[in-house]
Amino acid sequence: MAKLLKSNGEILQNVDISTLKEMQDLVGGLIEFVYLSDNQGLLIANEEGLLNDLPHNQKASSIYGRPLVGDVIHCGLAEVNL
Repeated sequence: MAKLLKSNGEILQNVDISTLKEMQDLVGGLIEFVYLSDNQGLLIANEEGLLNDLPHNQKASSIYGRPLVGDVIHCGLAEVNL
């Protein structure tokens, strides 16, 4: 199930990502897909996070291996319904 990796370190399990609006609400704006290697699924981040000076997200950054900001959704590829 999808989980929300909040920039403050909190992790919310089983978040609803059934619609585009749900995903946008969770990350606080337009979404961007960040595909992970080794079948680890994907991260869904705020597309304008850097422009909006969102706080660094340590957990999401460690999963991706590069800096990410703001609240980020971590889910499997099959969970995204677009």
